[in-house]
Amino acid sequence: MTVDLATALRMIAAAHAEAERRSIVVSAAVVDAGGNLVAFGRMDGAEIAGPVLAVDKAYTAVSNRIATSELATLAAPGGELFGLHANGGGRFVIFGGGVPITVEGTVVGGVGVSGASAADDEACAVAALECLT
Repeated sequence: MTVDLATALRMIAAAHAEAERRSIVVSAAVVDAGGNLVAFGRMDGAEIAGPVLAVDKAYTAVSNRIATSELATLAAPGGELFGLHANGGGRFVIFGGGVPITVEGTVVGGVGVSGASAADDEACAVAALECLT
């Protein structure tokens, strides 16, 4: 499976629906297996950093094949990925909101959400994944 535009837009709609359910506003981005942006959506009133952070969270998730929330510990001082956030041209995000899109064990893309707490961002990203099942 590849992440096509129709799928990416469905995922963004699911992330935004979860944000509305939580009474928050966010930006959501979906990237393909190469980290290239497929679709992006910013809810009215969402933070101005969302267009960069949501895309970079999705990019980080697909690049590292792991949720960005799991990178915080790994990239902390003494962690096996310490310094990760300073690599990749500054694009790697090491707090919650980015999750890889995995199909049959293969990472085919990533979704990133930004605009609320890291936990809320991740919940919205997970809601985007759940629309695929």
